[in-house]
Amino acid sequence: MPRLSEVIAALDALWPPEQAEGWDAVGTVCGDPDAEVGRVLFAVDPVQEIADEAVKLGADLLVTHHPLYLRGTTTVAASHFKGRVVHTLIKHDIALHVAHTNADRADPGVSDALAGSLDLRVVGPVVPDPADPAGRRGLGRICELDRPLTVRDLAARAAERLPATAQGIRVAGDPEALVRTIAVSGGSGDSLFDDVRAAGVDAFLTADLRHHPVSEAREHSPLALLDAAHWATEWPWCELAAAQLDEISDRHGWDLRVHVSRTVTDPWTAHAASSPASSPTDASGAPN
Repeated sequence: MPRLSEVIAALDALWPPEQAEGWDAVGTVCGDPDAEVGRVLFAVDPVQEIADEAVKLGADLLVTHHPLYLRGTTTVAASHFKGRVVHTLIKHDIALHVAHTNADRADPGVSDALAGSLDLRVVGPVVPDPADPAGRRGLGRICELDRPLTVRDLAARAAERLPATAQGIRVAGDPEALVRTIAVSGGSGDSLFDDVRAAGVDAFLTADLRHHPVSEAREHSPLALLDAAHWATEWPWCELAAAQLDEISDRHGWDLRVHVSRTVTDPWTAHAASSPASSPTDASGAPN
């Protein structure tokens, strides 16, 4: 079995920590570099439910996309939920490693996995990494469809292919408009609106879209927007990452078992669709 330091070196080669955003907190949170690793679990969120799953699985390493301590801390006391996660992992000799915006920028990365789950053909990044001469790394991905789909049908495909969540897929724009090209970005993507518009695509699928940026984006162009749950847009990366580590393990002859958590850690748990009867009406009772 490989040592933790060897596995981390392999993960850092996939997602170099220096490619993370300056505000990010990536890398190893806890773990003994000399400890042997026989089982690895990939997940999106380092929450208690995932830590408990890692214990039950007998994992030696938990790799998550989201950081545990994004803004730093002065305590890992178990009186706080993040401290309890750390205590649980250390008590059971489980290391925690984070690949966040460095995995977003990687080739292949989070948005490549999202595109792959929707059968989209990746053309290039939305925001290229200037340090990448091949022009493959960067934020988001510009994609092509094998055949045009309406916005409605594309949303239905996303709802079918991405992990099920209470939110599902929200749409802004004409449901019957045809989509030939689309930009995708795993996680929160409304900061990319200007770059997506400049790319000239027909639609943009991402997560965490807010009222004002969406309203302004719709005023600027006919770009259709598809808003999925944050967790759902990033979970496909776990399968991609696990496959990458499996390949490395085979190449090195490591006795390593790699798993992907199917636990839904999206925080939203239910959704109630609005009733037409609740629409505002004028004094005559007619819809406004």
